[in-house]
Amino acid sequence: MFELNPSGLNWQRGVAMLDVGLVPLFVFWAIGHEQYLLSVLFGLLFAGLTDPGGGFGYRASHIAVFGLIGAGLTALGFALGAEAWGWMTLAAFAVTLGAGLAVAFGVRRFVAALLLNVWFIVALAMAFGLHHSARVTSHTWAQVLAWTGGAALWIAVAFLVWLVRGRRDLPQPVAELPGDTSRRKLTRPVIMFAVIRAVVVAGTVALAFGLDLSHGSWMSFAAMVAMKPSLGQAALIGAQRLAGAAIGAGIAVLFLLVPAGEHGEQQFAVERGLEVVALILFMHAMAIRFLNYTLYCAAIAAGVLILLDLPQPSDYSAEGYRVLWTLCGVGIGLLTMLFTGLLAKRTAKGPPQPA
Repeated sequence: MFELNPSGLNWQRGVAMLDVGLVPLFVFWAIGHEQYLLSVLFGLLFAGLTDPGGGFGYRASHIAVFGLIGAGLTALGFALGAEAWGWMTLAAFAVTLGAGLAVAFGVRRFVAALLLNVWFIVALAMAFGLHHSARVTSHTWAQVLAWTGGAALWIAVAFLVWLVRGRRDLPQPVAELPGDTSRRKLTRPVIMFAVIRAVVVAGTVALAFGLDLSHGSWMSFAAMVAMKPSLGQAALIGAQRLAGAAIGAGIAVLFLLVPAGEHGEQQFAVERGLEVVALILFMHAMAIRFLNYTLYCAAIAAGVLILLDLPQPSDYSAEGYRVLWTLCGVGIGLLTMLFTGLLAKRTAKGPPQPA
């Protein structure tokens, strides 16, 4: 789980994330609406991950399409945050199924669809949490604008880099992600895996929001990440995800203990400092993404937990609940893959079908 791949370490990518992320951070410090910061950072981060490289016009058009689709999912997620859990479940099923079937348009677009799938669950969780918080109000249109602003910021950065590099084509920023855009046929196993994955994610969403579990959305994230076509791969990814969530929760608890006894201006200063800490954690996550997945999950989990808890403080047992639901989500994903694998073997051993 902790095996390191030295060639996957990229501090240049991490520092670039920090430099660009400081822009929305200072903007929201100025206007005083930190509840929109996470939407901007996710829009910025995911736009950078899906940047295909090449000429600026080609890059800008693809990132813009990705940003617009993400804006639509942001609007849907935050609009459903105050609705009945049944609508959330139905939307989660439809979005997850669509993301799974996106492999027909190439592996690269499949990866982009998975990122949008993750963001939609995050948006649902944020909307649900903010709706149940008496301290914070969240406007759907403002969250959509924040996400779109994050994607637009990456396009602006790409334009500046393109000018500095002499207006020539550039490689994709995250070279480790697949760049294949060739169409693929939707075979029966591919469709079945997409449907099963959508059912599992929708089921965890129903449990999390239907039973109003404290931070139950982490079950959906864990199940989504843990479900891989190979059971062995699913077990490894699930274990790494669980270990990363536990480490990230521990880091977040230590940092969130700092403002517990502060008030007034001192509390304000400490909270702003913790937002910088969260941004630095995201920087490290970008740098070590392909160094070790467990450490990457820990950095992402710690940063997200800090930003989630600052506008809507919770008791520190919340981190324990997140680890618990992560364990449940990983277990659901692994059991589903095990059952699917056994069913496939039993079907394969059946009597031969006539030609």
